[in-house]
Amino acid sequence: MRQIVMDTETTGIDPREGHRIIEIGGIELVNRRFTGRTYHQYINPEREIEAEAIGIHGITNERVADEPVFAKIADELWEFMRGAQLVIHNAPFDVGFFDHEFRLLNKGRGEPQLGPVAEHCDILDTLTMARRMHPGQRNSLDALCKRYAVDNGQRVLHGALLDSEILADVYLAMTGGQTALSLAGQDDTGSSQGGETRSGAQRLDRASTPLVVAQPTQAEWEAHRARLDQIRESAGQCHWDALSGEDTR
Repeated sequence: MRQIVMDTETTGIDPREGHRIIEIGGIELVNRRFTGRTYHQYINPEREIEAEAIGIHGITNERVADEPVFAKIADELWEFMRGAQLVIHNAPFDVGFFDHEFRLLNKGRGEPQLGPVAEHCDILDTLTMARRMHPGQRNSLDALCKRYAVDNGQRVLHGALLDSEILADVYLAMTGGQTALSLAGQDDTGSSQGGETRSGAQRLDRASTPLVVAQPTQAEWEAHRARLDQIRESAGQCHWDALSGEDTR
């Protein structure tokens, strides 16, 4: 299964008021493994960024003045996300902005038309998932990091790629853990192949952490045998015998 953990930063909170995307970050997972493939792009929104939004993400108008407009990066972005399951915290916000950008783009171009996102991607909202799993509790990304012991120490301001990395770790922890805990192409300093600083989220080194196998005590083993005898007497057979390949009586 291919998943893209995504986040955006924007000029404001409502695309219906003309607000636009200014940063996109995405982390690819395949079968719950980090592949090392990412997408990260700053975008010139062709409008002013609200002061309140700058206070959240720290991205100024000057920072994105020389970045490409959405139309220049739309096809590359669409190829990256199309057909994947998008894992997003508060998905209606980000998907709403993506659809707004694609609608604006489609007005000025012919085929192919891009979007709507929900018609081409499965969408998994981790905020909805967290509220179902932890009703009545705070379920912001920061709160989930604390709950699942994910290190977000570098998250002073929001950033799309940083938040995507942190959300990927949180999502994997929420859904039962990770099958491979290091990004392909990432060195020991936490840098990706492109040299970009990673989030600082702590990932286990399985090679240096041997699996500890706890052996049963004699009392536990005797209780286990007694329970198997009860099953044989009541059911006439015990599946444990076939699975273990030995007679425990």
